[in-house]
Amino acid sequence: MSETTAVGFRSERGPVLVAVMLSTGLIAIDATILATAVPSIVADIGGFAQFPWLFSIYLLAQAVSVPVYSKLADTIGRKPIMLVGIGLFLIGSILCGFAWDMTSLIVFRAVQGLGAGAVLPVSITITGDIYSVRERARVQGYIASVWAISSVVGPTLGGLFAEFASWRWIFFVNIPLCLIAAFMLLRNYHESVGRERHRIDYAGASVLTVGLTLVILAVLEGGQAWEWLSWQSLGAFGLGGVLLVAFVFVERRAAEPVLPLWVFSRRLIVTTSLISLGVGGVLIGLTSFVPTFLEASADASPLVSGLAVAALTLGWPIAASNSGRLFLRIGFRRTALIGLAITVMGAAALLAASFSPNVWTTALACFIVGLGLGLVASPTLIAAQSSVPWAERGVVTGANMFLRSLGSAVGVAIFGAVANGVIARSGLGEQSPVAIQSASAAVFLAVVVTAVVTIAAALAMPAAHVDDVEHHEVEQPAEPEPA
Repeated sequence: MSETTAVGFRSERGPVLVAVMLSTGLIAIDATILATAVPSIVADIGGFAQFPWLFSIYLLAQAVSVPVYSKLADTIGRKPIMLVGIGLFLIGSILCGFAWDMTSLIVFRAVQGLGAGAVLPVSITITGDIYSVRERARVQGYIASVWAISSVVGPTLGGLFAEFASWRWIFFVNIPLCLIAAFMLLRNYHESVGRERHRIDYAGASVLTVGLTLVILAVLEGGQAWEWLSWQSLGAFGLGGVLLVAFVFVERRAAEPVLPLWVFSRRLIVTTSLISLGVGGVLIGLTSFVPTFLEASADASPLVSGLAVAALTLGWPIAASNSGRLFLRIGFRRTALIGLAITVMGAAALLAASFSPNVWTTALACFIVGLGLGLVASPTLIAAQSSVPWAERGVVTGANMFLRSLGSAVGVAIFGAVANGVIARSGLGEQSPVAIQSASAAVFLAVVVTAVVTIAAALAMPAAHVDDVEHHEVEQPAEPEPA
């Protein structure tokens, strides 16, 4: 049982923002650094058939833990949850570096994922706490730039470590970065905490975690490790669905539910979360399939194909950091609709480029999609955060981040099924450049459809302007230092 609730802050915003960006950088680099080193890892410890789990288990652990961490951040404060996340990520990194076989490495990656599940939503929540709604677009642009830099630095570091040192340094390099981030938070981030009794919703957290784990596991492995109609897939979907239904009844009786049901009754939060679901789908469709498309169809090297995808994460922070100029003038919904229109145009350009493969046109299309997503993701998240007070902001941010992760997980399954279906019908085999080009075109078409469907969620958003949500901006830091 906890007895704390934060009511204010005494932090210097600049150092706190640097600590948040460094913490985010840990997660962002880790999302890309491993891919280029997989051949070296398999050559050292074996387990080729199991290596996809290195990515699946990380995504799974991160996604299912987000709602729990987000509620705890609202209950006992952001700082302790952030430090727990960094600590788990540090422990997981050390254990991964000493892994002796593929099974142990997979288990330790799950520990890393549990750490990432705390760092990502809480870092964004902290920026929502210490910056006003009018400042947040610029700050979100800074955080988005971390992902842009990491998309280039991650694969480069992974390749360098694998080729000239050892793949284990991919994980050991996190040790000093985790320690620096934790030290900066301890030194510079100070929450003013009031005393209030809380009841932790252990039953709700357990049922939600297990239910989400089963459903996301079925989505990640369906059509890949498991057949869609196999007993494993159907069993995981069925049991997971039953537990999620049971979760609703548990939360109705909980004194302080881990995921309050009011989240699903507020139009602004529901629509922005659905938009985040679509953003996750579009994002995974490009980052997962563009490299394979370019390597097979345009004879691009892995480094070049990776840089083409990096164009997306370059366009994102540029648009995100400037989105404030738009939503301050025309509102959040119109800004999101403009962003989605740009996203659809970029995805359509990518589809057109797939019929005449070229690295430069593909990179340009990815850049346009990045510009669009930057005008969608940041304003909608800021709108949701700004519509609630401090005690609800963690849950709202967590819901947004969870839906984005879920969109990526579902997107991987759907787009993979589309690609595999096209390749199977071609009869040319999965190594055929022609088959891969056709499969990629089908996936890019599915990305266009995803972006168009997401427009429906944006149209359903309340036409909220900054002035309509600003009154919820409470408990800002007294006399804040400039960033």
